[in-house]
Amino acid sequence: MTGFSVSLIVSNLSNVASYLSPIFETIPSKVVPAQIEKVVSLVSRTGRDLQRYDNAGYRQVVGCVPYRYKKRQGNGTETKEIELLLISAQKGKGMLFPKGGWEIDESMEEAALRETIEEAGVTGELEEKLGKWQYKSKRQSVIHEGYMFALRVDQEYERWPEAETRQRRWVGLDEAREVCQNWWMREALEVFVNLKCKAEEEVEIEANDV
Repeated sequence: MTGFSVSLIVSNLSNVASYLSPIFETIPSKVVPAQIEKVVSLVSRTGRDLQRYDNAGYRQVVGCVPYRYKKRQGNGTETKEIELLLISAQKGKGMLFPKGGWEIDESMEEAALRETIEEAGVTGELEEKLGKWQYKSKRQSVIHEGYMFALRVDQEYERWPEAETRQRRWVGLDEAREVCQNWWMREALEVFVNLKCKAEEEVEIEANDV
């Protein structure tokens, strides 16, 4: 890589996009090349000292279904297809959506954004909460309560905290359904699909009424 690189150590991201933007704006453009915004090194939170549990002792987990629209050309028309970002599991095989522990010094939304940039190296606009699921850890006899959000990605970093231990891949809906290893995340994906399909139908109805 040529030019300068920037390493930002951030312990708590209330909003990753709003946090990083002012920093880059203060650096003269002649000093740092434009592509520097895609090279961000953060340090993941470790340990469970701040881990949040509910009254039943369930560990609280938050994650995202990161997506983007990909334009396709065919038969003289342009269409938009949804692509989803999956990451590899740190231990074991399979792909999943980014998620992690919700800690006591952050809101649920802050945790969702933080975990997504730590594990998948992307950020964007946090949208609907997709629901809540209870599941048992595969490695420990601990019940987790997982919340998932839709996240429309608008920035993808070339370097991120867990880049050395995870792979990320953009896939279509059918492939996401097939390769996502966690049942509760697949259910979250179906909620996401239903929400987006309903939104598209409403847009079509409004367009026809004009």
